[in-house]
Amino acid sequence: MTSTSTSTSTDASQPPATSDPTGSAESADPTGAVAAAADLTATGRPARPRLGTRIAWVWVLLSSLGIAAFAVVPYLTASLRTLAEQPSGGLAANYAEQPWPIQLAFYAHIVAGGLALVLGPLQFWRGLRTRHPRVHRWTGRTYLTAVGIGGLAALVIAPVNDAGLVGLFGFGGLGVVWLVTGTLAYRAIRRGDVAGHRAWMMRNFALTYAAVTLRIWLPLLIVAQLPFLSGGFDFDAVFANAYAAVPFLCWLPNLVVAEWLIARRGLPGFRPAGAPSLPSQA
Repeated sequence: MTSTSTSTSTDASQPPATSDPTGSAESADPTGAVAAAADLTATGRPARPRLGTRIAWVWVLLSSLGIAAFAVVPYLTASLRTLAEQPSGGLAANYAEQPWPIQLAFYAHIVAGGLALVLGPLQFWRGLRTRHPRVHRWTGRTYLTAVGIGGLAALVIAPVNDAGLVGLFGFGGLGVVWLVTGTLAYRAIRRGDVAGHRAWMMRNFALTYAAVTLRIWLPLLIVAQLPFLSGGFDFDAVFANAYAAVPFLCWLPNLVVAEWLIARRGLPGFRPAGAPSLPSQA
């Protein structure tokens, strides 16, 4: 699932980041020292992630690369109209006849979302974070820029999605939360809050990974309908039923698991603005 990858990005024993009056990420942690120190053991050596964590990260990396290629490459090699005329027209059939601003937003969402999907796992690669903090920062900036473009484009195309009102609120809600969590992740690192930044990045990538979990849920939901079919198999009807469920199912469970991992790693949990902090126990 989405959140299994994000477990590689965190460490429960993190030194507090120092605040900076300018709020600059570079001045708060100019060489990535705070983030690197969070990954060191008591011996001064980089903490080695568990085998299960490494396997999960590799799975998420490979699945992200695979879905990014599957979702992006066809739209870079053929027009929407050409793709719509193929038997497996996919999303192209819905957007081929839309006005050009909608088509432009669709392309922006596909390309930016694919880029975020490729770069996201790298943000949770401990080796990159500790050995090459500048590369980590620049890939992070590129990732959040892609999230911003993809999230805004999602809000434009959500009203014309294939799933109707369910898709409008499901995919539209995903776009809003995607933008909000990305903004909060950026604001956290700007003020030197490394732990908070990691927590918000885990939530954000859980939403980015919805591109993968959507394509996992769809075949499962199609197969789940087979025992209840009567009068023959109508793929279009079965697919429509499955697609009506994924606008929420592709991302809400991801957030739940991400929140569980955040708590397990001792990172700051979600608390609404103005909510009182729990008193510490002696």
